[in-house]
Amino acid sequence: MSEFHVRAVAEGEQRACLGVLAESLHGKPASDEVWAKMAPSWPAAGKFAAFDDHGTPVGITSSFEVELTVPGGRKLVTAAVDGVGVRADWTRRGILTAMMAVQLEDFAARGVPLAALHASEAVIYGRFGYGAATFCRGVSVERPRARLRDGVGREGVVRFVTPAEAVERVPALYHRFEGTRPGFVSRPANWWPGFFERVVTGNDGYRVAVHTGPDGDDGFVVYQTIDTRDRQAPERGALLDVRELHAATPQAWAGLWRFLLSIDLVSAVAGRGFPLDDPLAELVTDPRAVNTTEVIDDLWLRLVDVLAALRARSYGTAEPVVLEVHDKQLPDNDGRYVVGPDGVDRTTAEADLRLDVAILSSLYLGHGLFGDLALSGRVEVLDEAAVARADALFHTARTPWCGTFF
Repeated sequence: MSEFHVRAVAEGEQRACLGVLAESLHGKPASDEVWAKMAPSWPAAGKFAAFDDHGTPVGITSSFEVELTVPGGRKLVTAAVDGVGVRADWTRRGILTAMMAVQLEDFAARGVPLAALHASEAVIYGRFGYGAATFCRGVSVERPRARLRDGVGREGVVRFVTPAEAVERVPALYHRFEGTRPGFVSRPANWWPGFFERVVTGNDGYRVAVHTGPDGDDGFVVYQTIDTRDRQAPERGALLDVRELHAATPQAWAGLWRFLLSIDLVSAVAGRGFPLDDPLAELVTDPRAVNTTEVIDDLWLRLVDVLAALRARSYGTAEPVVLEVHDKQLPDNDGRYVVGPDGVDRTTAEADLRLDVAILSSLYLGHGLFGDLALSGRVEVLDEAAVARADALFHTARTPWCGTFF
């Protein structure tokens, strides 16, 4: 049986490694045209691959650096893991475990305090210390019933921009939104070609509309029109499929929704990835016109440097709590941490709560409760009074949300 070895991807090997990722996710190899658009977003830096005896890549794990907003507003350097895959004829041989270990050790060696990813399967990444830290929902709005309340979204105008204008203007506009809530992820220069430009300049008919308020451009939406007519219902309106919607102000957010819900010959406006706390139903006179179609995990987080990550965020008002953390992959994180409104430090005091680093990672941005995880046995409670204190310290008033796919 052939052996494998894991090493950093060299310049010129990226396209072959992208092919491995596409195949592992049941996609097609990138055509020359697609690769030309993807290449700027897929440099060799930040990539590790498993190679067989002949030097052929059979597994890949990739990352690039972003900034992630943590509770309190500070932005932490974060490794955004944008691709993990193993070729189907090489699975179940330890390749994934080996690649993830090398990647985590690289993050730790470079002093990157956090890592994050979007998981294709929810059962894979917990064993590597990742936990689901943000959630999002799918929404479907019945266009004929969705009458907006008087005065909603009338401050400003919305206009279409061409794909070329979108590529030029939207990146700068997006920077206005960064840091608005926990979990929000920056979009560095190398993100845009592969994840935004490829979509809006492609052949799938995506439109980009920009909202302009008193202070200039302050929001945008990317959507696609899907024809839902058939012989039985030739009069049925189109579906507007929203890929992303971002706004710097509540007025811009409402204005973009007013625009979407005012488009003629539309039966529904739908999309995925919206924040859990978007008050969309409050915009319309009939709240039942707004339906949540799904609630799913979004950003999976991994505390690479537990002490640095805990020190970077703010906390609520409560007496300190001592957490005992276990980290199988990065044992330097093992130990006890006293967490309180005035700071965080290592301690030798008796633990109040004991948990794995994956559980701490899932709670880090403020979503979820220690109490719920204690009920399920995922947090070991050594002092019952500490559960309420931990929830008060970690929970945030605003629901964390990522807002960016990678």
